[in-house]
Amino acid sequence: MATTPPRTALHLTATLLTATVALYMALVAFGNITDFGTNQQFVRHVLAMDTTFKDDDLMWRAVTSKGLQDTAYVAIIVWETVSALVLIYGTWLYARRDDLRARRFSTYGLLMVLLLFGAGFMAIGGEWFSMWQSADWNGLDAALRVFVLSGVVLIVVHLPSGTGTRDS
Repeated sequence: MATTPPRTALHLTATLLTATVALYMALVAFGNITDFGTNQQFVRHVLAMDTTFKDDDLMWRAVTSKGLQDTAYVAIIVWETVSALVLIYGTWLYARRDDLRARRFSTYGLLMVLLLFGAGFMAIGGEWFSMWQSADWNGLDAALRVFVLSGVVLIVVHLPSGTGTRDS
């Protein structure tokens, strides 16, 4: 009769940290769905660049079409929802001790979060749309916190387990 190997502290850590980011993303997506208007305004102001320094050399980048702004916001919500579901699945796989697949799906979900907050909010929102110039609609600090958290979790997920199995 085969026995299940004991859970290591690293396995528990990867499971709980993946679950933490999954919970965070699920709550973010839920909040954006149930309170659609709050962050809709955030996205509209960032894309319109209406609270930046209004430098003529940059304002050509502004997206003022409410339809395009709302499409971008819905795409963000879909991305958040899918990343939350992928991370929830990764957590479930960790709980079932299917570490190889758990690591793979956790990696996919964490990469989705890193891309959203790094490429989407920090690079595109922060630099392309000059969000850093806005006193009212600057989400760079929050984006950095989530980016760093997700990056740390990704590192933990990929630490060798030391068990000598293929998931190390």
